[in-house]
Amino acid sequence: MRVLGHKIELLTGLLLHDVTMAGLQELRFPEEKPLLRGQDVTELENPDTFLSTVDTDWKEHDIETPYGLLHVVIRGSPKGNRPAIFTYHDVGLNHKLCFNTFFNFEDMQEITKHFVVCHVDAPGQQVGASQFPQGYQFPSMEQLAAMLPSVVQHFGFKYIIGIGVGAGAYVLAKFALIFPDLVEGLVLMNIDPNGKGWIDWAATKLSGLTSTLPDTVLSHLFSQEELVNNTELVQSYRQQIGNVVNQANLQLFWNMYNSRRDLDINRPGTVPNAKTLRCPVMLVVGDNAPAEDGVVECNSKMDPTSTTFLKMADSGGLPQVTQPGKLTEAFKYFLQGMGYIAYLKDRRLSGGAVPSASMTRLARSRTASLTSASSVDGSRPQPCTHLESSEGLGQVNHTMEVSC
Repeated sequence: MRVLGHKIELLTGLLLHDVTMAGLQELRFPEEKPLLRGQDVTELENPDTFLSTVDTDWKEHDIETPYGLLHVVIRGSPKGNRPAIFTYHDVGLNHKLCFNTFFNFEDMQEITKHFVVCHVDAPGQQVGASQFPQGYQFPSMEQLAAMLPSVVQHFGFKYIIGIGVGAGAYVLAKFALIFPDLVEGLVLMNIDPNGKGWIDWAATKLSGLTSTLPDTVLSHLFSQEELVNNTELVQSYRQQIGNVVNQANLQLFWNMYNSRRDLDINRPGTVPNAKTLRCPVMLVVGDNAPAEDGVVECNSKMDPTSTTFLKMADSGGLPQVTQPGKLTEAFKYFLQGMGYIAYLKDRRLSGGAVPSASMTRLARSRTASLTSASSVDGSRPQPCTHLESSEGLGQVNHTMEVSC
């Protein structure tokens, strides 16, 4: 049963360029039907659509961690006090299958060129990964989170802004709970904060006996409606999951994700010593996604002073693939809400390019801190939008649903 009591439908029609993240409750994004600018869905049958990258300066690394090697792909280098954009993919995917469409989107590149971008592949899930030996113990979800500080330290990142999907969202949320001082903000898509109950566990086991692994994973990534109606996209992912990701390694990751425990977060004040994410968070889910109920429940457990719930219309289980334009706009406003972007080029404006602002923490020195997110255990302040270049803005974000 869906948890609907706390939802607020806000559907006003403000112009996109006049709104910052603090005003997302009044935001309604325009439709972005193409998966990529000028690309038809049938092109997804070509594996290069997923696996190629526009940039040639991506560098691959294998980072040693307490729980084994992590494959990481990075573009750029840390500059000053800017955070790194740090991604973690869902089960059944890797950073290319999960994020290439989103990060290759032209407007998204206008944002990411100002940041170092770091994609993390879960152990053994990258393209061309060797199969783990017999008896290999795949890291638990908590251990996957504990592997990430080694990556942060290796590259000298001071802070990260995480973008996670599904299992990756769970890992990044756990990472932020354990290492809050390393996380500036989180974009969590399709997160399910709950562990599997016995009934769910039995259903998963039964599904594994009657379906192939790619088909089982597809039911996690896509809704039943998408599986029936969006056959070209689903078939493309079925092919990629079966051919690109090592199946034995995937089975280990899938089993561990389905053995996860509750994320154990609660809204401050609801229970004694409640654990909560202390950074700004944007929760994202498609209105036709299998993870919708889990994201709604997660929203009900979040700190309302630092959380925004973005529910994307005409989007299923992979909004970063089917609606990259909408998600790019939301991410831009999320960064603006933290004070990193005052102006950004928008090709849809008739006035032409708008100059980008400096994105250093110096520009954030004039920002106001979030009321409760900055006061827990003496953590560093987490600012909201209050830049001098943003006229009349600066409200504190509250938990809300934004239908777009």
